[in-house]
Amino acid sequence: MKKNVWIFGSIAGLIITLFMVYAAAQCYTNPDMEANDIVGYAGMIAVFSLVFIGIKNYRDKFKGGIISFGQAFKTGVYITLIASAIYVLVWLVDYYVFIPDFLDKYISHVMKEATRDGATAQELQEKAAEMAKFKEMYKNPLFVIVITFLEVFPVGLIIALVSSLILKRKPKQPAASVA
Repeated sequence: MKKNVWIFGSIAGLIITLFMVYAAAQCYTNPDMEANDIVGYAGMIAVFSLVFIGIKNYRDKFKGGIISFGQAFKTGVYITLIASAIYVLVWLVDYYVFIPDFLDKYISHVMKEATRDGATAQELQEKAAEMAKFKEMYKNPLFVIVITFLEVFPVGLIIALVSSLILKRKPKQPAASVA
């Protein structure tokens, strides 16, 4: 299982980080920080289809076509963990090395959006306080790791669950003989 999990987890991790780096660069260079969340999550779902393929590959090539829900789910979770860990590591490098002022730009964008959406002075003040608190929490690398991990892991976890339900296969029971 280890080889299968590492291969599919690494491929998924590399592809999803390419999506993330591209999206972050697009947001970072765009004055309005426009991003398309639907495209982002659709990309995650497409990439995490490798969880399905990884479970199926493990079942068919290593388990003789038979796999329990638990084995399938464990395989899917491991693939998701590896892909998510790669995603987090690449974000940490991208954020701390290449775009350390990303959060400042993001906060500015959030405040402009709130103003554009007609927020009252009180609401703007509350939003500014919320963003200041978020910025303070983002100074802690552990918080950055957790929040970044939670961007992708739940999507992969759901796909692992659904894939496990679809791909589980019990051994065929021999037919009872009638004497």
